[in-house]
This record gives sequence, C-alpha cells and structure tokens, in this order.
Amino acid sequence: MSLHPRLRPALRDLLSGLVFLVLGLAFAIGATSYELGTPARMGPGAFPFVLGGLLTVFGATVIVKGFLAGDGEAIGPVPWRAIALILGGILFFGATVRGLGIVPSLFVAVFLSAFASQQTRVVAALAIATGLTVLCVLIFVVALQLRLPLLGPWLGG
Repeated sequence: MSLHPRLRPALRDLLSGLVFLVLGLAFAIGATSYELGTPARMGPGAFPFVLGGLLTVFGATVIVKGFLAGDGEAIGPVPWRAIALILGGILFFGATVRGLGIVPSLFVAVFLSAFASQQTRVVAALAIATGLTVLCVLIFVVALQLRLPLLGPWLGG
C-alpha cells in the first residue's frame, strides 16, 4: 500500500504547456532562417530565436508541473466564441494594417477581441480599444519611431 495516492496529471497544464512548447519551437526554428549574428552584434533572427527558446523552456516547465502537481480536473467547455473573436481580431489586423493604417486596424482588432469575455460591454470595449491604440501609437510610432502610417491609403492617409 502506498502512502501517497497516485495523482492524475493536470491535463490543463499538459495541454497549455504543449501549446507553448510547439509555438516556441516553431519560432526558434523559423528564426534560424534569418541571420542570428553574435551577442555583440545581433542579427534579425536573434530576438525571435531567444524568445522562441524562452517560450519552449516555459512550455516544458509547465508540462513538468502538470505531471508533478497532478490535480486531474476536467478541462471544461472550449470557449469557441473567445477563440473566434481573438483570432478574428488578429486576422483583421494582419489583413488591414497596410490599407487602413495602424490606428483603425488596431482599434477594430482590439475592440473585437475585447468581446472574448462575455462580461465585456460596449463602453468597456471602446475604452480598452482606445487605450491600447493610444498606447501602441505612443510606444511604436512616437517612442520607437517606427514608420507606421497612422491612416493608410484606403482612408486617404
């Protein structure tokens, strides 16, 4: 007879860790097609390679925790609405950022994604979208001086 009952692995941790692991490996492997450079003079592939490596380590850590912690709870229903809204926001941004510009594309993408939570109301979604759009413009356009058009050619920008 064992003093410690055998715990079932935490399926949530195993699955989420696997997602992080796969994404991290994909980014790290994809980054090797670019110049990595040296630590003193990093190339364009260095940053995604390091981030992919960190994400891979994080995923492996979550998987190990899933085996050790073992709470064995059921996963529950898949939040299809949230997945669709967040993925739709990302796809909208990617498809329209060059034509609409950073401000409208980002605003609509964040506004859509905000409704992934069923508790979000229109006023809250507008506030979130406005705040994140302003913050991103300040960070990427003003502070980092990236040449991103605020309004794109579809809007006469």
